[in-house]
Amino acid sequence: MTLTGAPIRLIVTADDVGLHPGMTAGAIRAHREGIVTACSVVANGAAFDDAVAQLRDVPSLEVGVHLALVEERSLTGMRFPTSYFTFVLGRKDFAAIERELRAQIERVIASGLRVTHLNGHQHLHMLPSIFAIVVRLANEYGIGYVRHVRDRGGRGGVMRRISIAAVNRLGQRAAAPRSNDITIGVMEAGHLTTARIVALLQHADRTTELVTHPGIGVDAYPHWRYAWDGETDALCDPRLRQAIAGLGITLIAPSALRSRD
Repeated sequence: MTLTGAPIRLIVTADDVGLHPGMTAGAIRAHREGIVTACSVVANGAAFDDAVAQLRDVPSLEVGVHLALVEERSLTGMRFPTSYFTFVLGRKDFAAIERELRAQIERVIASGLRVTHLNGHQHLHMLPSIFAIVVRLANEYGIGYVRHVRDRGGRGGVMRRISIAAVNRLGQRAAAPRSNDITIGVMEAGHLTTARIVALLQHADRTTELVTHPGIGVDAYPHWRYAWDGETDALCDPRLRQAIAGLGITLIAPSALRSRD
């Protein structure tokens, strides 16, 4: 329980599903054997069709859309910048961005998967103008949860701390009807261990989202330097469930907020 007496609820989301078959496989293993309750699918990812095929066999793992506006291929012909900073600093065609985000949402819906949440690749959805579009689309498509990035407890180098602090500031200003109160795990993306997750759980409060990046045998995106297999193993470690129970935290999926809040 928090100091206010409110229960602590924890959503554990695996991002980047659909970028590589191993990322999807890692998310599914971390759900079946571990604590992951939801995953976020990149509709314009190279392994999207594989992700849909795998996820159809795991209906208990809630599916969201990991909206991507950099690195990957556009669904609408929009020209994507190659990096986060190029997107943030460059000129933006918001009508084109909305068309692209709509196309990504509709592609996941058309696959037959039930979409319960939205978030953004590299957290670009936290930019105020983009966030407004995402919330509007969430309302239009009846998607009940949009992630806020308000990260707590993470460790990282100076540049990583600066970038997450900037995203956190945007998160404090953002408003969505049903969302989390804080995030954990964002600062240490791709490098979560059992010990670090247990430490981060101490920062859980009210509705918290643990953002994770499991994977199995991922041989792509080497520039990210993620330890996908290690993070998968950590998420499946039974000590995490023990820690969660010991702290009185309830594991939930995004759709639980829609029915309770």
